[in-house]
Amino acid sequence: MKRTILLILLTLFVFNSHSIDIKDLTCEMQKIPLAIDKANPRFGWKLTSDIQGDKQTAYQIILTANGAKIWDSGKVKSDQSQLVLYKGKPLEKGQRYVWTVKVWDVNGNAKESEKTFFETAPDFNNTKTQWIGAITKADSYLPIGRRDLQGPSFKKPEYKELYDRINPLALRSIMLRKAFNANKTIEKAIVHASGLGHYNLSINGQKVSKDIFTPVWSDYDKTVYYNTYQVDTLLNKGENVIGITLGNGFYNVVGNRYRKLWVSFGPPTLFLEMHLYYTDGTSEILTSDNSWKYALSPITFNDIYGGEDYDARLEQKGWDTPNFNDKAWKSVVIQKAPKGVLRAQQITNVRSMKQYGAISMTKIDSSYVLNMGQNLSGYPAIKVIGKKGQTVKITVGELLNEETGKVSQKQSGGPHTYSYTIKGDGVEEWHPEFTYYGFQYIQIDGANVLSSDDADKPLIIDVKSDFIYNSTNENGHFESSNEIFNKAHQLIKNAVRSNMQSVFTDCPHREKLGWLEETHLNGPGLLYNWDLTQFFLKVMQDIKDAQRDGGLVPSIVPEYVIFGDDFSDSPEWGGAAVIVPWMYYQFYGDNTLIEQYYNVMKQYVDYLTSKSTGHIVSHGLGDWYDYGEHRAGFSMNSPIEVSATAHYYYVTHLFAKAAKMFSKADDEKKYTILSENIRKAFNDNFLDKKTMKYGSGSQFCNAVALFMGIVEPQNKAVVLQNLKADIQKRGNRLTTGDVGNRYLFQALALNGENELMYLMNNHTDAPGYGFQIQFGVTTLTEQWDPRKGASWNHFMMGQIDEWFFHSLAGIVPSTPGFKEFTIQPQSVGDLTWVKANHETLYGNIAVSWKRENGVFYLSVDVPVNTRATVILPDGNNTKKIVGSGKHSFECKL
Repeated sequence: MKRTILLILLTLFVFNSHSIDIKDLTCEMQKIPLAIDKANPRFGWKLTSDIQGDKQTAYQIILTANGAKIWDSGKVKSDQSQLVLYKGKPLEKGQRYVWTVKVWDVNGNAKESEKTFFETAPDFNNTKTQWIGAITKADSYLPIGRRDLQGPSFKKPEYKELYDRINPLALRSIMLRKAFNANKTIEKAIVHASGLGHYNLSINGQKVSKDIFTPVWSDYDKTVYYNTYQVDTLLNKGENVIGITLGNGFYNVVGNRYRKLWVSFGPPTLFLEMHLYYTDGTSEILTSDNSWKYALSPITFNDIYGGEDYDARLEQKGWDTPNFNDKAWKSVVIQKAPKGVLRAQQITNVRSMKQYGAISMTKIDSSYVLNMGQNLSGYPAIKVIGKKGQTVKITVGELLNEETGKVSQKQSGGPHTYSYTIKGDGVEEWHPEFTYYGFQYIQIDGANVLSSDDADKPLIIDVKSDFIYNSTNENGHFESSNEIFNKAHQLIKNAVRSNMQSVFTDCPHREKLGWLEETHLNGPGLLYNWDLTQFFLKVMQDIKDAQRDGGLVPSIVPEYVIFGDDFSDSPEWGGAAVIVPWMYYQFYGDNTLIEQYYNVMKQYVDYLTSKSTGHIVSHGLGDWYDYGEHRAGFSMNSPIEVSATAHYYYVTHLFAKAAKMFSKADDEKKYTILSENIRKAFNDNFLDKKTMKYGSGSQFCNAVALFMGIVEPQNKAVVLQNLKADIQKRGNRLTTGDVGNRYLFQALALNGENELMYLMNNHTDAPGYGFQIQFGVTTLTEQWDPRKGASWNHFMMGQIDEWFFHSLAGIVPSTPGFKEFTIQPQSVGDLTWVKANHETLYGNIAVSWKRENGVFYLSVDVPVNTRATVILPDGNNTKKIVGSGKHSFECKL
């Protein structure tokens, strides 16, 4: 009897601790993508197991279409579970493919996944679909094209005349509708849409998605993105209606309020195809053409920089539903297609991700000023009751006027305002649709707020601020026993969120432009915290689209305005073209960006060579916003040529590695020699042989030389000592800026100086994160000292986040993509514990450590199918190599 019970228990244990399981199936690192544009897409999956050290030993992928087998990989003896290349016959355009994967674990047990699918992008090369709108470019009189139209002032007659010539219809938001009948039962419906600048799509009165500001911004002369949605659940048998509202976005930026710049590619325009598949096996395609109708929308003004006005009296109830009378609507005009190539958008869209209520309210004269508690990128949302024709005006900003207490846009660009005109129909809800701003405070004029102090005014019964940013998944978390570090991490993340839109912007108000240096100088921090598998793909496409003849990569992409001189051409910014693909490779194990943009990289290196004299490059912004008594801006602590030449070396060195990776022997030889010549010239020109300091001897000059490997090995120790001495003589304070922070932080961390890093950042003085926290900001600011002005919502100084994950938690890829990784946490300062995690393509890496009574306790979660090398801080750097599972370690400090 006892033997029987034991046998049953053992059997239950075997079944309950079943081997491997499969989850998160992806195609091109996306779950259920509907517009894959790769001829040979790659598959991936994550694995889970209760068995310690489990891993995959083989896999088999089966791909079908319409029930027919298209590809069977056969059983492949391999532990590869990401970026597995499709090797079947050519895939058809616009086709759905269903696939499964079976995997075998270390014990030979097999597990098959549930079915999933992807769809390939349609072929628009010979499409009959037309671009439609309310007015043609020719009749719009818009200032088409990229010009030097930055801050166009109406004080100059030429700008006022240019604006006054524009046909007002070319700036208006319009509604478009198309009614159609589906007389058969619909099995599947896929819609592909691009409404420029932005569009909102509804079917039978229901929005197809929570996405906003679609499609993402681009250089519309080079690339135009479209979105794809499956919409069959919104369709009925019988009459259906497609409804679209168009706004200007960055496609048509010609406003008369705040004018950072003007750029126009044309008036609002729409491209749409809906593919209908019926249960009887037939199909049809609905397209945007001259059968559509349009009317002016209630949005009477919309401008990405200037704000938005809405007149609810102009609403047409049921306009996007069946049985609506559209006789008063006008026929659309056929418009000339944008110049850019139509591409399937792979990057996730912006959404309203969080919402905040007011934490306090003050009445000043007749104005109400609400503190929403969080600086953010977004828009106000109101609920209001009032009489028909009454108007509420809303002004938002990130700070208050010190004298009046009202909202100030002095340092963020204005006027950016909103207005809502009431229709007089009970409780009315509204928020802007096609613009946003950076703000913490909301000022309301022309209405009572929460209480009826003036019966003649409308009553606002609720106010919220919507935090909008790109909806890509967050995949990292950090916290510790140090509150300065915890709050700094949150400051940085909220600043990143605010600037993670269609591109990584500098700020969510004054410029909203894609300054490139942030993508690589903050790159590791971004990659530790967010899934950027698709985002960085778009960054590189933007870079390619912006690259000029001759190879120059401008500092902002898309380049909606040409600032000129060093603001258009700075190696620390343009170098992202070479550095970003390598960072992507390190985090995802995917070298396709290096391969795909090889020529972009090469042309940029050649461009810098053409600008060099004796291998020295002398232009650019340098260590922008470095810290000191001087006014923030161009680097003042460090010579421009030191920064420019260091980056010239670095991108050339990385490009030589790219040539080696793809067996381009001639390029490898040429650019390896070039990089060594640049390195020699840097040392010959900038190293003082007596003091062993580079350039001006600043922290930046010495740190960048150390980080980039420019320092000769025999000089490394003394240069590092000089760097430390400069920090220490300033009371363990930094002097670096936007560019120099990463190199300073990593030069210290990678050379065993994490204690100094801790001292340099664990305080509440300026410059430092602690000072900003003490000052009370809720997002990272542009300057180290926010009292000195500029934006209060910039993430460019947020490079410490890399140190939190890479050093304090010690999570580092040993091989590209984290298939193998190292855990080497740094127990520094008075830290008593750290918790962090990072979700890789293979699964979640989690680290938790604490120290008590001289003992260091470490817990590590290792994803299935990966391996970790754990290095303990016991004074001997004791190594432990472990497979998947949960592991615990301890050592004496």
